Amino acid sequence: MRGAPTFGERTIPGEKTYAGGCHCGKVRFEADLDLQEVIECNCSICSKTGSLLTFAAPDRFRLLAGGEQLSDYQFKSKTIHHLFCPVCGIRSFARGKRPDGRETVAINVRCLEDVDLSALNVRAFDGRSL
Repeated sequence: MRGAPTFGERTIPGEKTYAGGCHCGKVRFEADLDLQEVIECNCSICSKTGSLLTFAAPDRFRLLAGGEQLSDYQFKSKTIHHLFCPVCGIRSFARGKRPDGRETVAINVRCLEDVDLSALNVRAFDGRSL
């Protein structure tokens, strides 16, 4: 984990660069994130996989390895690409659109390195009702 990233001449407060990936190591990424609050969604897939989520703009996310190997799972409205490693099955991130139409990357915080999960502020989100 590195210090706060810069954007042009300014530093984005609260944001740090985190490394992450799947269990077997085939999928690796870096993301510039602010983990002041993470989301625990109760939709069918998040509740079954135990995901804790944070979100990043696509330009704040860098897929370093395994992109060509990712499997894509979609369900219901098919607006989110739930990407997972075909070797170990871990779903470390997803790609989709926010309600306002902007592209986003949903990152499973449990797949980030050097994050103390017990120190996170977790907010419940009712994805089951969507």
